Amino acid sequence: MNKKREFNRILKDIKNVKIQGARNISKAALRAYSLFPTKTSKKKILSTRPTEPMMERVLDLISSGKYTKKEILAHFDSSQEKINKNVLKIIKEHDVIFTHCHSTNVVNALVYAKKHGRSFEVYNTETRPLYQGRKTAKDLKKAGIKVTLFVDSAFGIALSKEQGTRKANKVFLGADALLEKGVINKVGSEAIAQIAKSQNIPVYVIADSWKYTAKKIQLEQRSFREIWKRVSNRIRIKNPSFEFVPKKYLKAIISELGILSYNDFLKRVKNYSKIL
Repeated sequence: MNKKREFNRILKDIKNVKIQGARNISKAALRAYSLFPTKTSKKKILSTRPTEPMMERVLDLISSGKYTKKEILAHFDSSQEKINKNVLKIIKEHDVIFTHCHSTNVVNALVYAKKHGRSFEVYNTETRPLYQGRKTAKDLKKAGIKVTLFVDSAFGIALSKEQGTRKANKVFLGADALLEKGVINKVGSEAIAQIAKSQNIPVYVIADSWKYTAKKIQLEQRSFREIWKRVSNRIRIKNPSFEFVPKKYLKAIISELGILSYNDFLKRVKNYSKIL
């Protein structure tokens, strides 16, 4: 395929969420940049998804020459392996784990736990309007994990013992950005964390530490046409893709750095970031 056509295809797939998950987006961005390693192409790649600090970090590392492509890909693999082992420590027999949207880190950790003999089930959301939760459900089912998919507006039921469901006893959320005062994740995450807190259900954020940034992050607003293609021009539609979840709702961050309280994670990640 022509290099320019391939570059544009990758950017289109990132922007249209055909490629999803911060790790997969970062890998795709790395492929695109390798085709045209210039400041202009880097700027174009970053414009596709503004709420992805891991992608920015990866492009900074490769463009500065601090890391090679091979070293970056090796980090993803080693980080996921450490995350898997850390998550395994907190999954107990017969847990009911609730998750939202699609996170590569979360899904891989759950599949790893299943392969290592843990017996548990998962509740997850469909995650409208692009239904990323369906991918989560398919991935988990393929791994032999019992999974129940809920419509988004029923996550309160999934987090409490109602309508014949067992009450979830853990919440696993991914993250698109890890910030000083909390995380950014798929819209709906804050409400889920609030309900979980009121039900005394611990919320764990499972994410690669490379998602940490001290910068201010723009929350992506997506096209109203994802919600309603032929809507009357008299109806205004808001389609936020992400929202902020304050750290007060979070039990711990589970990353390659360990299972840490939010403040302890910040201390570790800041020291770690200095050597990158």
